[in-house]
Amino acid sequence: GFHVIEVPLDALASGRFHGPSVDATPADLEVEKTLHGQRHGVLPRGAVARVLRALARVDGVQLDGAPVRISGEAIAPSVVVEDVPGGFKLRLGSRGILGEPVVLADGVLHPAAEPSLSGRERRELEEGRVFRADELGELVGVVLPSLKNRVTLDIRTKKLPTAVRARPRMSLVCKRDGDHLYLLPGIVYGDPPTGRVDGERLVALGGDVPIRDLEAERALAERFHHELGLKVGRAEELDTETAIEMAQTLERFDGHIEGNGLAAFRLHPALTAELSAENDRFDIRFGNADPKAVLRAWRDGASLVPLRDGGFAPLPVDWLEQYGDAVADLLAAKEARGELPRAALPDLARLCDDLGAPPPPGFDALRKVVEDFDGLPEASMPEALREQLRDYQRGGANWLAFLRERGFGALLADDMGLGKTVQALSVLTGRCLVVAPTSVLRNWVDEAARFRSDLSVCLFHGPSRELDASAGLTVTSHALLRLDRERLSSVKWDTVIIDEGQAIRNPDTELARAAYGLDARFRVSLTGTPIENRLVDLWSQLHFLNPGLLGGLSDFEERYVRPVERGEAEPLARLRERIRPFFLRRLKSEVAPELPPRTEITLHAELSEGERKVYEAVRLAARRDVLSALGKKGNVLAALEALLRLRQAACHPALVPGQEATTSAKTELLVETLETAAAEGHKALVFSQWTSMLDLLEPHMRAHGFSYVRLDGSTRDRGAVVDRFQNEDAVSVFLISLKAGGVGLNLTAADHVFLFDPWWNPAVEQQAFDRAHRIGQDKPVFVHRLVASNTVEERILELQKEKRSLAEMAAGSQAASLTKDDLLRLIEA
Repeated sequence: GFHVIEVPLDALASGRFHGPSVDATPADLEVEKTLHGQRHGVLPRGAVARVLRALARVDGVQLDGAPVRISGEAIAPSVVVEDVPGGFKLRLGSRGILGEPVVLADGVLHPAAEPSLSGRERRELEEGRVFRADELGELVGVVLPSLKNRVTLDIRTKKLPTAVRARPRMSLVCKRDGDHLYLLPGIVYGDPPTGRVDGERLVALGGDVPIRDLEAERALAERFHHELGLKVGRAEELDTETAIEMAQTLERFDGHIEGNGLAAFRLHPALTAELSAENDRFDIRFGNADPKAVLRAWRDGASLVPLRDGGFAPLPVDWLEQYGDAVADLLAAKEARGELPRAALPDLARLCDDLGAPPPPGFDALRKVVEDFDGLPEASMPEALREQLRDYQRGGANWLAFLRERGFGALLADDMGLGKTVQALSVLTGRCLVVAPTSVLRNWVDEAARFRSDLSVCLFHGPSRELDASAGLTVTSHALLRLDRERLSSVKWDTVIIDEGQAIRNPDTELARAAYGLDARFRVSLTGTPIENRLVDLWSQLHFLNPGLLGGLSDFEERYVRPVERGEAEPLARLRERIRPFFLRRLKSEVAPELPPRTEITLHAELSEGERKVYEAVRLAARRDVLSALGKKGNVLAALEALLRLRQAACHPALVPGQEATTSAKTELLVETLETAAAEGHKALVFSQWTSMLDLLEPHMRAHGFSYVRLDGSTRDRGAVVDRFQNEDAVSVFLISLKAGGVGLNLTAADHVFLFDPWWNPAVEQQAFDRAHRIGQDKPVFVHRLVASNTVEERILELQKEKRSLAEMAAGSQAASLTKDDLLRLIEA
């Protein structure tokens, strides 16, 4: 065994100290001298090499109890590079590190060569560090060059590429992303690149792997920042105009560019428009740009547009400001049908005229209806019928016949009561179909018998209905068109007429889709209210009459509906001009000055104390419900339901669930006014939206001795009810459900009209009033609106005034749409 001798060896050997006998060689004494008297513990780092050189001349040295040889030659530890699945592994080789700075190699202790490994490197190599295949660049270009001068590398793989010295270069990835330019600045080595810097590591790209030059990389990063405003490794996405400026700057770029994104942002000369209209064909070209892209960029306020083969060009903004809307209309019409519909020829002719180009050849067939309505040829019709028509009705018939002969649809939107039915009947030829509200089917049959006795009529109605192929005129209802669409669309009709055409105002309904599917050479829509709610009402009817004229619905909403709702006047004026050849509307004041005057009167009823309590309770609940429905969910239907309850409370307490009452202030006012009218020999129509209100009025009619008739959705023989009122002097009052009798009826025996419960849409009220104020009326007509004072009904009258403008501008009729703001205003009443 060993024991520590605390006395210096040279003292023992010379006999100066008493102790064990030692055989100390000069080499032993040199070791002791090198240790400076240290007998155990950790040697200072600087003494290790001197001690090992001294020990190299000493025999009998042991390491961990085993003999070991010592060498004073400094060597580096060995690091093995070998293959592992999916990559490479670095580990310490046979020259292991026993502790800084000693190396054990082949059983011999050596001092470690300088510089040596850091503590982190030593730990990683002792455990073995794996590099994936995609980390090859980091291994060959960074790690191995760093270890090369500090360790002995033992390369045991043949897969490593050669490491070479190379200068780094600037690299820029350029890709187009829609109308934006995507940029990713980076640093690469080699030309073509063999390595790319990715954050802190080097990614090998194939071939020799470059050795990184960090100082040169930092210099290139500074250039990116100062010359291009870019940061290495951070992607940027530039908008079109900025991208074009960058593309011009990069023309002087001396680095590596990856991708063809810059080509997409070259700036080309400004575009010019080229229009061609030959043989009814329309085409517009803007150089190498997509016309739709040009118009979209112009509408978005951009100054540049992408070209089909890359790059951008300035828009011809001045030209587009003059003609862009007209071109957009034509392109939308062309896209909707796959070709330009003939109904769009007037639009094309106007554009050609504005540009000084000749009109399309097919326009000659329409020139008269566009430029000289009064010069239309006389329509062919039985002479006896011609003599019965008024001048304006003959003009309407001529217009209908003119469009029929040229294959265009017609929207006849004369004021209610001006005889749209007889105008349509006068031009029927071949096999024709009329689709009308159920309430006026009998009226069509009767009018056909009166004015067109030469036509055989088939009433396609009832459970045993059958089509008669020999009939010149088939009359059916809106409901049956929807239910029997396959049967009706399988017939090739010469003419199809939709009476009360606003019924197909919603293009998503089954009725509208069934109407679109009818096969007819000539299509007509008859309506006194062509726009009842929104401009889409008009689009749907024109889509039935002249498919494609106004383009697709989404395009129409984008370029007409939304701008008009924002208060823009120009789109509305342009729309009127476009539909003018196919749209005819005359007002009573214009064409029937002999029609007796119509006087509108508002009758105010003061709620009783009991009615006011009920109303206020309902108002508070309705206000809460409306605010909740609109504020949290935006649920307009729920808000309308709350508003309905409030309107009913203003009319009669018994309409409110849980309340009982036999009369109301408005009921008493109605009865009082009816008594005065009846005493003077007048007949009256009383409209309500609710059949339950009519139920409450009937006992008062009987109690006050009024002889009356009633029409609502449950009435079976409508014609008989109408005949009684029209022809029996004793019947003085007609109670009518607004939905069942608001359209199509001719009730000129009445000269007083009462609207018991006013509503926000003036078009609905107008339809009711015109049951009496129409051609055939020879007495002044008095219209009475019954309004409960200090209630929501007064707010409704205010709202009506504001809701008249849209359709009066668009088509000369009344229209309305109830917005959330309107609902909130109404509920505050």
